[in-house]
Amino acid sequence: MKSSVPPTFRELLFGCQHSAVHLEMWDSYAVDYEQGPFAEWRRGLRHDPADRASWWRPWLDLVQDTVARGVVMRRARIVSEPVSEYTRFLYDGTFTNIAAGEQVRWLPRRHASDIALPGNDFWLFDGRIVCWNHFTGEGASAGPEVVTDPAAAKLCSDAFETVWSLAAPHDQYKIR
Repeated sequence: MKSSVPPTFRELLFGCQHSAVHLEMWDSYAVDYEQGPFAEWRRGLRHDPADRASWWRPWLDLVQDTVARGVVMRRARIVSEPVSEYTRFLYDGTFTNIAAGEQVRWLPRRHASDIALPGNDFWLFDGRIVCWNHFTGEGASAGPEVVTDPAAAKLCSDAFETVWSLAAPHDQYKIR
């Protein structure tokens, strides 16, 4: 009997064999302004490149393990300029993603106007499994949705590859 419970993100990434790509299109996601990483960043805390143990775990461990298995992980962010405070926070911490093996690029929103983009952020695994990231109007998670529809996978793949081709690698993108 087939389970009606969708796979978790971790299960999707563990099952991934070739590629995992992520497209982010929001300028701000729901964050706690009083505590947590964003609040700490607002108070001046910055990751120390020499202190890898202090970085965002267990995510970076998962990235390292996935890349070590030969999976290429790429993340593209479409951002408004000047960037939001939250985007600046992401930018400042992105070196940890790169150190873990993820490739990251940035595309100013003004350069994305003529790209056919899905209505939601997503992860695409091996070009065939889409994990939509649904959010509320306030940027809080409204839960993921996993689909294997070939048309949805093609839309996501085409959109991601177009964004990727236009976007600047992290070390070449200067936030404004």
